[in-house]
Amino acid sequence: MTDDLDALKAALKASPVPDPDAKAASLSLAMENFDRLQGSTDGSRLSQDRPNGAGFLNGVRRMLKTLNTRPALAATTSVAALMIGLFVAWPHLQVLRSPEAEKPKPLTEEIAPPVLQKESKDQVVDLGRAERTVATGSVSQPLAPAEDRAAKSDATAPANSLTLAEPGANYSEHDKSAQLSPNVASPAPLPKRSTAQVAGTLTDTLSSGLAAPVTIDETMALPDPNTEAFSTAAANPVHVTAEEPVSTFSVDVDTASYSIIRSSLNAGQLPPPEAVRIEEMINYFPYSYPAPAADGAPFTNTVTVMATPWNPNTRLVHIGLQGRLPATEDRRAPLNLVFLIDTSGSMEDANKLPLLKQSFALMLGKLRPQDRVAIVAYAGSAGEVLAPTAASDRGAILNALNNLAAGGSTAGAQGLALAYQVAGEMAETGEVSRVILATDGDFNVGIDNPDDLKTYIATQRDHGTYLSVLGFGRGNLDDATMQALAQNGNGTAAYIDTLAEAQKVLVDQLTGALSPIADDVKIQVEWNPVQVAEYRLIGYETRALRREDFNNDRIDAGEIGAGLQVTALYEVTAPGSPALLNDPLRYDAAPEAGASGELGFLRLRYKQPGQTTSNLIETPMTAVGEPGTDAQFAAAIAGFGQLLQHSTYVGTWGYDQAIDLATTAKGQDEFGYRAEAVTLMRLAQSLSAQ
Repeated sequence: MTDDLDALKAALKASPVPDPDAKAASLSLAMENFDRLQGSTDGSRLSQDRPNGAGFLNGVRRMLKTLNTRPALAATTSVAALMIGLFVAWPHLQVLRSPEAEKPKPLTEEIAPPVLQKESKDQVVDLGRAERTVATGSVSQPLAPAEDRAAKSDATAPANSLTLAEPGANYSEHDKSAQLSPNVASPAPLPKRSTAQVAGTLTDTLSSGLAAPVTIDETMALPDPNTEAFSTAAANPVHVTAEEPVSTFSVDVDTASYSIIRSSLNAGQLPPPEAVRIEEMINYFPYSYPAPAADGAPFTNTVTVMATPWNPNTRLVHIGLQGRLPATEDRRAPLNLVFLIDTSGSMEDANKLPLLKQSFALMLGKLRPQDRVAIVAYAGSAGEVLAPTAASDRGAILNALNNLAAGGSTAGAQGLALAYQVAGEMAETGEVSRVILATDGDFNVGIDNPDDLKTYIATQRDHGTYLSVLGFGRGNLDDATMQALAQNGNGTAAYIDTLAEAQKVLVDQLTGALSPIADDVKIQVEWNPVQVAEYRLIGYETRALRREDFNNDRIDAGEIGAGLQVTALYEVTAPGSPALLNDPLRYDAAPEAGASGELGFLRLRYKQPGQTTSNLIETPMTAVGEPGTDAQFAAAIAGFGQLLQHSTYVGTWGYDQAIDLATTAKGQDEFGYRAEAVTLMRLAQSLSAQ
């Protein structure tokens, strides 16, 4: 073997010996060809025979001459910019095309299985066990009766219908269509999706027992700009008592504004002034007002008069209403709750749908076994995710909640129509039915006429189904729509920005939020001109009523829930005070002495739930007693709200004074709500100084 290798090496190194004969023959042939070519009779080609402008240098000259014109310069500049853009973007495009980009992302970033895209107003959505057909287009369009819906066959459903089957059923993909596998006990897990564009016919399990074979075009879009809209009105002005002695408004127990303010401040921004509703700030906090008698009216009222913190020449009239809290064993009738959950694409942020799921999970622990829960989800279309289920079956309810995912547009009107239909089918005599709408407020599909929507909700309210609204997230929060829906639905509007807020609204105050003890509650104050020359209601701008509305039982107003409080503040100015803002009229008649000891006369109207005729409570208001910590803290919050609104009525009074007053009036503060308010005041003070 060694000899062979040595021989091979020697052969590789050896150079072949040149053949003298071959070398001579090749040289002779080359010389012969050269001589033959030199004897050619073809003339030489002259340079003038070339095409005009031919040649490299001529081409360069022509290009430079062309670039001297303005259009050419503009065109070449555009081309250059385009090439530079492609050069910069190319690495990112390569990343998007890479296999790494197609891998499923973490749960907080993935896109949910897409929901049905709304194609037309005539689109039919086939729903579930009762084969529900959702009314589309205008919400005034009636829903089909249950027996008619049950008679529909699957053959008549459109190709892109949304079909619901029994909870607990599983689905598998076969020939690009959903096939029911009833023998499988638990629902299939939701498939994870990437952010890449996907087009095709898919079968995705949207929730427990819900499959949707749909054709989709899922595209990651750039975030929308801030489109928040708030329900607001100009601040109440000062009224001259001799000209307008009567003030009328509807009660309000909503708290959304305070939570929105907290969300803004914790994000390092002052809230927009239009987001500040002072009555909702004041009513956010619990107060210890005297409870009503067990055999009397469903609530009692307390009136306190105190010096105005921001103006020593005026006084604050503090009015507090306290609702009755029934005993635990008979605190309320069974509840029929329909969770109407927005699963549109805008709900995918961590402080939206994920927080919503956690919030409702907290609430379930507060419900009783006889209560029932149904879940309706809506995005491109609406669907019943969970049929009415006993609250004791927490596993089924939590499973349906956890399987929800965000994606698609926002068919709010369809969702409301279906939720009300489900609530109506759940209700029995003597039971309470309520739809709880949870959304970021972005109703961008399905509402043809907002007035029709309000009318529809008011009609459902009159038939005994109330509507409460919970807001989640910021950026596209349509607070104005949420307020309108809640007010027309005889419900409350709250904003959930933290799990702690969910505990407060959905656990601590659940009975009051879901169990009304008085409907259409109105307040009217007639001021005595002998004692009060001017007055100003602080807040309640969006709840103002005309004087004649007070006695009209057809006019809707707010509700009071079991155990809840309502607080209102008036700033009043006595005749002759240096704080008067209006000069007396030349021909104004002097007020009669009358009941000079009374500041004014308080009237309250309310209806028992389900009744159509109101009851009247009348109370004279006198300046007696020292204000307690409740009245003082409410005054501090009223001042805080006016500072956020940049109100001119507070003068030189500022955050230092508001913080001092709130700190001294914290009282027991069992859950730390008042201490948190002081922290927010300090944040606002720092931000306003920037």
